[in-house]
Amino acid sequence: MVVVFCAAQAPGGTNAPPEDLGAVLQHLSLADAQRVAVERNWDLLAAAAGVDAATAQKIVAHEFPNPSLSLSSFKINVDNHPSSTPSGNGLWDRSYDTIFAVNQLFEIGGKRRNRKASAQAGYEAARAQFLDARRTLDLGIAQAYFSAAQSAETVRVLRSSVGTLREEARLAEVRLAAGEISSADKLQIEIAAERFESDAQAAEANAAQARVALETLMGVPRPNAECVLSDSLESMVASVVQTNVSSSGLWRPDVVAAEAAWRKAEADWRFQRSVRIPDPTVLAQYEHEPPDTPNTVGIGVSFPLPLWNRNRGNIAAADATREQARLAFEKARSQAAADIAMALLVYNDASRRWEKYRDSIRPKSEEVRKTKAYAYQKGGVSLLDMLVAQRDDNDVRLAALQAASDTAVAIAALKAATVELKPAELKQ
Repeated sequence: MVVVFCAAQAPGGTNAPPEDLGAVLQHLSLADAQRVAVERNWDLLAAAAGVDAATAQKIVAHEFPNPSLSLSSFKINVDNHPSSTPSGNGLWDRSYDTIFAVNQLFEIGGKRRNRKASAQAGYEAARAQFLDARRTLDLGIAQAYFSAAQSAETVRVLRSSVGTLREEARLAEVRLAAGEISSADKLQIEIAAERFESDAQAAEANAAQARVALETLMGVPRPNAECVLSDSLESMVASVVQTNVSSSGLWRPDVVAAEAAWRKAEADWRFQRSVRIPDPTVLAQYEHEPPDTPNTVGIGVSFPLPLWNRNRGNIAAADATREQARLAFEKARSQAAADIAMALLVYNDASRRWEKYRDSIRPKSEEVRKTKAYAYQKGGVSLLDMLVAQRDDNDVRLAALQAASDTAVAIAALKAATVELKPAELKQ
């Protein structure tokens, strides 16, 4: 099965420079909103910094321990006894015992290998978390854009109803002068128009709040409801791209991040087990002690004796963390499958409602309203019938907008639920 999604393209489709943000806001499409959000959203930038930190950990994990250099000098007389030798009384000829030594730690037992595996898994988890943050950000931007678009359309519908009733009030003025209706009928029409006007003002406030929420998600420094949406709600529902609903959810970014975190915990557990094996430190030294042993060299090795501490506590803690990571992965995998199933159910229901409103209910309601209005002008129906028809048509148009918005949001949620990564994306 193939489901379609409205104009939410991958960020990068429009290459407006950051300094043109004001111009972008004055003609803001959904694709532009998502692109700007990718460039500016604070949570996404923080997730990107997490990838940088994980990259630094990979560098740390690949590095070898540094050797240590020591210089020492012994047997320096402090009681005025001479330190000279037959070779002379120069600093190098005196009977001081001088040692130059280099110590190098060697990690054995797979420590470095496990540390590198942990860092690589941590990097892949951080990158998957970044891509998941981008996935959820795209969904959040789409939802905020649809909400703002719906609010703007609601204002338009209410203003249209106000205009219709204002025209009815004008005609009622003529009929009142002709004695065809009472002044009470005219006042009722004006009251209905004023009520719609009040609703329109409230809707404008809601629309401004929706635009502020959208600008905040986009990372606009000072959100002030200044953006002007260029995509209408119905055009976005009609404009489609394909969405993969056959996804199992295994390659969704949050599932991939959980699986990488599990692998990292597994590598950390293996590392803690390897810590039980002592690491040797190899020593190479040069010793100068005239006159008897002026030049000698020596080698040696040392390592800690694991008599009292076998690292059992750290191993147990790493094992518990590994189990937690495994359970988190199982939960994420199950949640992804549930998200896909739920998103598909919601989409099917919303799309059926939208199609019914678009193709049947809304045209019929419009026809009834026009018929009742014409009949009232000719004296064929009562004022109450005309006002009820106007109110019902207004409610139907608002319900149709809600159905369109629900459909767009449902498809956006389905698209977000079925996003899949490619293995190459984790290695970048």
